[in-house]
Amino acid sequence: MIKLFLATLSMLFGLLSLSAADFGPDWEQLDTAVNGRWWEKTHTGNNAWLEMVKVPRDEVVAFAVYTVDRRTVKMTAQMYPLYPDESREVRLELMIDGVWQEVGSAPIYELGWSAHFRINGWDESKSVPYRVRHGGEAQFEGTIRANDKSKNEIVVGNLSCNSRWDRGDRNAIVANLKKLDPDLLFFAGDQTYDHTEHTSGWILFGTQFAAIIKDRPTVTIPDDHDIGQGNLWGEGGIKADTLRDHNKGGYYYSEDYVRTVERCQTWHLPDAYDPTPIAQGIGVYYTSYNVGGIDFAIIEDRKFKSGPSGKIPDMGPRPDHINDPSYIRSAVDIEGVHLLGPRQLAFLRNWSEDWTGADMKCVLSATNFAGAVHLHGSFENRLLADLDSNGWPQTGRKNALTEMRRGMAFHLAGDQHLSVMTRHGIENWRDGPVTFVSPAIVNSIYGRWWWPEGGESGANPVEESPLPWTGDYEDGLGNKITMLAYANPDPQANRRGERGPDDDWADGFGIARFFKDSQEVVFECWPRYSDVSKGHSAQFPGWPMRFKMSDNDGRDPAAYLPELSFKGIENPVVQVIEESTGNVLYTTRVKSKTYRPKVYTNGKYTIRVGEGLPILKTVKGVQSVAASNTKKMTISVR
Repeated sequence: MIKLFLATLSMLFGLLSLSAADFGPDWEQLDTAVNGRWWEKTHTGNNAWLEMVKVPRDEVVAFAVYTVDRRTVKMTAQMYPLYPDESREVRLELMIDGVWQEVGSAPIYELGWSAHFRINGWDESKSVPYRVRHGGEAQFEGTIRANDKSKNEIVVGNLSCNSRWDRGDRNAIVANLKKLDPDLLFFAGDQTYDHTEHTSGWILFGTQFAAIIKDRPTVTIPDDHDIGQGNLWGEGGIKADTLRDHNKGGYYYSEDYVRTVERCQTWHLPDAYDPTPIAQGIGVYYTSYNVGGIDFAIIEDRKFKSGPSGKIPDMGPRPDHINDPSYIRSAVDIEGVHLLGPRQLAFLRNWSEDWTGADMKCVLSATNFAGAVHLHGSFENRLLADLDSNGWPQTGRKNALTEMRRGMAFHLAGDQHLSVMTRHGIENWRDGPVTFVSPAIVNSIYGRWWWPEGGESGANPVEESPLPWTGDYEDGLGNKITMLAYANPDPQANRRGERGPDDDWADGFGIARFFKDSQEVVFECWPRYSDVSKGHSAQFPGWPMRFKMSDNDGRDPAAYLPELSFKGIENPVVQVIEESTGNVLYTTRVKSKTYRPKVYTNGKYTIRVGEGLPILKTVKGVQSVAASNTKKMTISVR
């Protein structure tokens, strides 16, 4: 019989007592549809959708999300609100040897109506049916999917931005996802735009996608709208004085509300790399997650990011938008402002060097590390720079991309309501990682377009692309980007409200296919009402696109190290360190018996080799040579 261990709940998100029913007298506007005497409230007009929280009592288990990593299952069971006399406990059952067996129970927390299970010692090689039960009849069933490291192809669904202007089903997307059968689902943020009604919006999101999330691991990370703000500049968790002035930095709504949002959306993620809370006792969730041999870094774009208001002059209609042509790009990249912050940069450095069980690496975050957009909100609103993107601050962007490049990591994101494929430049064009930004699930709330002024293509455009504006550009902050593909909506069709299948809103979802043997990724971009069975012709023009892992470090080599051959080790991890600076150039998994490292200056280098961490063999003082030099070196690990 499988031995299962249900751990006690983590205090990471400051869970409140079971008797808590609201966020206090200062925050009576928060989660009104599921707090207090919720069953007595009637919602009409634009709020009529909130009536959906009143369900038959045999349906009170809304859905569940889970991850499986390092022999640990973490699962969040999301409930509908309960009556006072109903049990505040749910039970988890697994199908073991053909029989449902209860393996534990968990308390339900009234703020957010969530319950949480942790199972240690899990056998990741098996798929196991589960069901979450409440009372005598309510239940939600699914399968804890095997984390199969033997598979060559790992498929990831990439989605974001679930507009509140369409409350209908997501059946077309779900049906296509089922056909594509992803091994992991990644929802990059804005699962709900119902700022003060997160729990109801989260329940609606979960039920819209329940048919696909029930049977596979799912990563959900909250973005600004999830925690009730139009933008989020977290500033390490400080308190924002007013909602209108949140551009100064910080969280406006109750810290209990923020913790509730993060508990519902992120408790099920693998344990945080460093769980030390930030200001106001708000938790963190940045971590790594290995799915089938693909090592994902999950980072928090907004939590440590500085707010621009009061730090740089206002140069547009609002503090984060610049449309003053006289502004100086370098002047807004001031000292003392952060993007990811020191803690997450240290995490990425550690993650890029640790290849335990990993064949490839990819970063998951809310948004792109560039302002790959020209028109915002309406077709008439051209901005020179958008500070809400991860293109600002520029030094913070450079630091983040540099750490990603050390691990030759791809990048998946959302947020922009415009799907793009970009290749980042750090010092020069195309020397940094490749990013795929998913289209909005429903692109009605805030349209964006890639539309260069003057209609000029960039240098080095994509050969034979059906799109006119590809190639090398600078964004409005001077960041170097190469536009590879984009999916503009029809300017006339982008409007709020219900939409028809033929309307061109450029909404949909993305797919990333990781091929471990060749260390390549194919990115696909599918319209919301497409039919994936029709093949590539049904995708947005410009997709699919294929890249090698090595493309994420596009620096031109100045020299090479001798060709390495390895004895006593298969598929080694190789790290290259520049001895004159102590700088780690990169750490990578080699899928070959030989490997010739490239370097960017002539000099001496240290080579470290290992299986997961590069710690089994160190060779110092390796002199760089010209590309034409045929010198070889054998490294024996055992």
